[in-house]
Amino acid sequence: MTGEVTDSLALAPEWLDRQAYPFKSRWLELPDGRMHYVDEGAGDVLIFVHGNPSWSFEFRRLIEHLSARYRCIALDHLGFGLSAKPARASYLPQFHATNFSRFVEALHVERATLVVHDWGGPIALDWAVAHSNRVSRIVAFNSWFFDVGDQTVLRLFSAIVGSAVGRWLCRRFNFFPRVLMKASFGDPSRLPSSLHAQYLAPFPDPDSRKGTWVFPRAIIGEGEWLGAIWARRAALAHIPALLIWGMKDAAFAPLLRRWREAFAHHRCVLLADVSHNVAEEAAERLFAPIESFLNEEPA
Repeated sequence: MTGEVTDSLALAPEWLDRQAYPFKSRWLELPDGRMHYVDEGAGDVLIFVHGNPSWSFEFRRLIEHLSARYRCIALDHLGFGLSAKPARASYLPQFHATNFSRFVEALHVERATLVVHDWGGPIALDWAVAHSNRVSRIVAFNSWFFDVGDQTVLRLFSAIVGSAVGRWLCRRFNFFPRVLMKASFGDPSRLPSSLHAQYLAPFPDPDSRKGTWVFPRAIIGEGEWLGAIWARRAALAHIPALLIWGMKDAAFAPLLRRWREAFAHHRCVLLADVSHNVAEEAAERLFAPIESFLNEEPA
């Protein structure tokens, strides 16, 4: 059973910067907890899907700009952002993929463009390969949807951050958003303390940080699940794709080749001075290529 709850002072935390994030908050009741999302504008639907340790906040400038012409929906995965953080949830990517599917169906979205970053790629594309007739287009920023066991940087990252020591660091010190996220910017000055605070605040205590550790472990640990999405990629081959890549991202820059292989009809935008967090680092530079892509590839 699901149900929507609109914005309320009781549910919106005091730390939330409403000037930077001026959207009406909405919540959807799912079996494992209350999922937060925003739904702005009208027109063709764009669904924004974030990764780790992010939330819909990273897409705020894209939503503000694009909602003048499109219906922009952006969710926070359970365990992230303003959504509930159920202690007993597995937080494996399969868990998030199931909730993403429930979310799309609960909002009665018949057709959408998927805008994905990081873990948002496999989470959304797991749904997309089974519902390709409902996917208009795909816009991807530094993401993947395949087994990356052959990638040395990602394999080492998964082994270290996904280890028992990594779990301790994530739980006790909020290590992923506090340290690793800052380090993943091509220019750390693009994440001033006022904005960084919006990524730290969703994880106020050790019990709220489980998801930030499970995701790194899953990069390699859930390779079979990721490989199964890739095995069904032919269902998406005809869908137009816009691939906007931060090329200073040592882990994800090499993955662009496989995205280009998967989508017969794609275009690329390469950002030489940007690293992993493309929408946060280069939002205004994304407006023109995304609008051009959406205009030239009608839903």
